[in-house]
Amino acid sequence: MAKKNKTTLNIQGSEVAVIKREKEDFISLTDMVKNFEGGSALIEQWLRNKNTIEFLGVWEKVFNPQFNSLEFEEIKNASGTNRFYLSAKKWISRTQAIGIVSKAGRYGGTYAHKDIAFEFGSWLNPEFKLYLIVEFQKLKEQENQQKALAWDVNRILSKVNYHLHTDAVKEYLIPPRLEGTKQVGFIYSSEADLLNIAVFGMTAKQWKAQNPDAKGNIRDHASLEQLLVLANIENLSAELIKAGLSHQDRLEHLNSIAIHQMKVLVGTAAMKQLTEKAKNKPKLK
Repeated sequence: MAKKNKTTLNIQGSEVAVIKREKEDFISLTDMVKNFEGGSALIEQWLRNKNTIEFLGVWEKVFNPQFNSLEFEEIKNASGTNRFYLSAKKWISRTQAIGIVSKAGRYGGTYAHKDIAFEFGSWLNPEFKLYLIVEFQKLKEQENQQKALAWDVNRILSKVNYHLHTDAVKEYLIPPRLEGTKQVGFIYSSEADLLNIAVFGMTAKQWKAQNPDAKGNIRDHASLEQLLVLANIENLSAELIKAGLSHQDRLEHLNSIAIHQMKVLVGTAAMKQLTEKAKNKPKLK
């Protein structure tokens, strides 16, 4: 749990950590019980409850294809007896659960997916749960505002940099004899799609065919990372045009750079997706 992935909510004087795990929000149950009598023991007490086990089982069956339903049934059948005991680690190891995480170390403790954490809050104290939901919603609103601002900045940057690209196209790729003809529009469109294929793995027309009901164009629906890469390669494209590289050579060069930058920005999974698209990218004429 890297520190940069950890944020904190203030719930009635308790600092409750929220972390990202596989792009999902997990809330610290350990922090939630700090100011309650019984402390961490309350988590295991909650886990012993048959209703809790049934809820956890339903959640895992919906969201976890690797969930061990046979082990879950054994645990559920054993619950309710005086000798029954269930810790977070035992639940995870026996059922391959993903909704609860138990970690040691500086940012350790028991964390649960927000759905499960809210359920735990209901059992713990309804008023505490209400404040938890309110503060969590505020956190999400702040995150969404920051993402929207960052997206807007990158979209504006890509539009500004696109002028550098189109100026190079006009100066180096459009002969004076073609000015004022339909051919000029085809050249601009082809060069715009060169950038689209390099970053998104498809042309604007192909994207529209796959998303017929979407408003706007392929770039309006791009991720923050894609917009940043697009802004970067627009500058590079202008320089490659000036250097006299052929259309296909520029496509291959820019696509290679886009893959590398996406790998740096968003990790291996995104790079694999972009690479797969690149393998099937059409050749532009």
